[in-house]
Amino acid sequence: MAASAPTKPADQREAEHVDAVDAPWVTIVWDDPVNLMNYVTYVFQKVFGYSEPHATKLMLQVHHEGKAVVSAGARESMEADVARLHAAGLWASMQQDR
Repeated sequence: MAASAPTKPADQREAEHVDAVDAPWVTIVWDDPVNLMNYVTYVFQKVFGYSEPHATKLMLQVHHEGKAVVSAGARESMEADVARLHAAGLWASMQQDR
């Protein structure tokens, strides 16, 4: 008969669940064949208020690495950021950052 896996105490399981729920979310912008690099930089400046050098750095990360994390925070905020990026024509998604 196989040994069963040890179970964790209930308070430890609950703490892990709370940590997973409270973990910050991130917004990711993906490289696409449509938008010009200067437009992506402009969108980052307008949507997030980033300086031109910071927006350019993120745009170059998207261009060279295929994606960049452009914001982090609560799930609702990241949903709003993704919606604003979609409205601007960029490819964006969100995921929970662990």
